[in-house]
Amino acid sequence: MPRRKKNVYLESLGCARNLVDSELMLGRLANAGWNIVQDPARAHTIIVNTCSFIESAIDESIDTILDFSAHKQNGSCRRLVVTGCLPERFREKIAKTLPEVDCFIGTGAFDKIVQAVEGVPIASGCLLPDPNLTVLSEPSVPRIRSVPHMAYLKVAEGCSRRCSYCVIPRLRGKQRSRSPEDIVSEARLLIESGVKELILVAQDTTSYGKDLKGSSGLGRLLEKISKISGDAWIRILYAHPESIDDNIVKTIASGRNICSYFDIPIQHASRPVLKRMGRSYNQNDLLKLFDKIRSAVPDASLRTTVITGFPGETDKDFRDLFSFIEKVKFDHLGVFIYSDSKDIPSHKLPDRVPKNVAKKRRDRIMSRQREISLENNRKHIGKVFDVLVEELPEKRLCIGRTRYQAPDVDGITYIAGELREGSFASVKITDALEYDLVGEAA
Repeated sequence: MPRRKKNVYLESLGCARNLVDSELMLGRLANAGWNIVQDPARAHTIIVNTCSFIESAIDESIDTILDFSAHKQNGSCRRLVVTGCLPERFREKIAKTLPEVDCFIGTGAFDKIVQAVEGVPIASGCLLPDPNLTVLSEPSVPRIRSVPHMAYLKVAEGCSRRCSYCVIPRLRGKQRSRSPEDIVSEARLLIESGVKELILVAQDTTSYGKDLKGSSGLGRLLEKISKISGDAWIRILYAHPESIDDNIVKTIASGRNICSYFDIPIQHASRPVLKRMGRSYNQNDLLKLFDKIRSAVPDASLRTTVITGFPGETDKDFRDLFSFIEKVKFDHLGVFIYSDSKDIPSHKLPDRVPKNVAKKRRDRIMSRQREISLENNRKHIGKVFDVLVEELPEKRLCIGRTRYQAPDVDGITYIAGELREGSFASVKITDALEYDLVGEAA
């Protein structure tokens, strides 16, 4: 293939874990001589790495695929490849509904991306090996990061839980933790390359190591990574209420460069709803957990996500959830409306909640959360925080994040002053918005 035709563009959809897969695929392609371009109009091959966790993600994936397929008629694109959770979920049926696509590869075949892009024949146009048999990534595998100063570090793949609303175990397999040596080695490489914030992710991050013989778990792993450099922030996302143990909380409390940030999706607070979801904790367990975190880490920032409209959710169940949110006063909170599908266990549950009711419940929670978030943010006025500067949209205006704000899912910090992108700066908070902070370089 002539060099001018070896341009490839990749669109990554979905979560941070998906982004890691995308960056690893780009690394393999660059190693094979492909040029990574930022404009799909210049690409000979376009890749869409998809998400199919909920209905809206499926719709976004399909719309994106159809949008990019236009480049095959009107542009230089000659090959369209779809990867990730969408083909893994819908298998060979997806090839019949999207004839515009030349090749589909599932979550267990990311290491075959070069063959898929270069047109190596694949039976039925789909490569869908068992995700449980995939080899976990190694530090030596090349990776092209989308952001130079921040990186997600995947510590495990898959999930061994059986939440009734979730399809992830079928798409990603059982939990398979990477070895601590591999993770620490990759963390060191990333920090040495200039990464200022390292974010540990998995489907159930706080269950890291439970499938490894002799593993001391996430707490010990955090300690090892935090010692690589005292200057880089370490953050964890996707904790689980049942697997975040005392050692993890203690390690975060004592780690100077570990962000005092606890992302713990609870999904609900009503005992009957949690039971139908397949979650074995209750509201009292959650209150004890958050009290323990705030006692051990007084400046802790708490984030969670919840679901409204789960089958059987009554008005009382919703009131219990609403009351719980008012009691805990999370710093950051997101709400999903229950997404039904025939291939998840909760589809068989009775007493469906009308979508308009689920939406009203979501809107009511988010309206209250805006008030709670503003109240919490106003407490920061007058304080000085370290901020990681991420954008310079105009002269004397910067955008960054404190250690209490995770990328993409939380608010941001606006900073008046001349600062360098990718650097840390001391910022005095002068104002607070519903989700964002405003400050000036101290």
